[in-house]
Amino acid sequence: MELSVKIAKDLLKIKAVFFRPDEPFTWASGIKSPVYCDNRLTLTAPDVRNDVENGLVETIRANYPTVEVLMGTSTAGIAHAAIVGHITGLPMGYVRSGAKDHGRQNQIEGRLEPGQKVVVVEDLISTGGSVLEVVDVLREVGADVLGVASIFTYGMRKGFERLAAANVKNVSLTDFDCIVEAAAEEGYIKPDDVARLRAFRDNPSDESWIGKTAGESI
Repeated sequence: MELSVKIAKDLLKIKAVFFRPDEPFTWASGIKSPVYCDNRLTLTAPDVRNDVENGLVETIRANYPTVEVLMGTSTAGIAHAAIVGHITGLPMGYVRSGAKDHGRQNQIEGRLEPGQKVVVVEDLISTGGSVLEVVDVLREVGADVLGVASIFTYGMRKGFERLAAANVKNVSLTDFDCIVEAAAEEGYIKPDDVARLRAFRDNPSDESWIGKTAGESI
């Protein structure tokens, strides 16, 4: 089975990605969303966790063969960076969302020398904003950021454009379209929901895909 399909089915099985097009969730931004995503659930499902970590190892080796250090995003990417670092024998650290207000006031945890080749490990890419903040922090201290390895991407246009503008490569184990197709195939959603879900991905601010008023804050 292709890796992207395998990971998509894994995430659906444990409801790390959960579709509810008829009763959309509400993001903090106010946008109605037909999908809930919590890849932290992979950590408590050992079989899925193994698939994810081995998939990240395979992806990093194939796309970033010269990597010297792994850096997880805070907080969701830390565990994945640690496990992948253990499997590959690579050093790992992580980047805080902000500098500590005590001690050495670090924002980057772990040893990182200027010029070292770094891959950022992230769980989820949506608009790309948070992972680009991490890349900026690493570049500011002289790291050579080869790119990002992530579990899942929404494939939103805004995310693609932001990453491209910052010259940041991202390789995800699976993506929104793959998971939507797997969800329809496995009976998690109705076949006629596929077009609605893709309409959301193309323009999350346009709520015409909903067809009804509903929502739950997340």
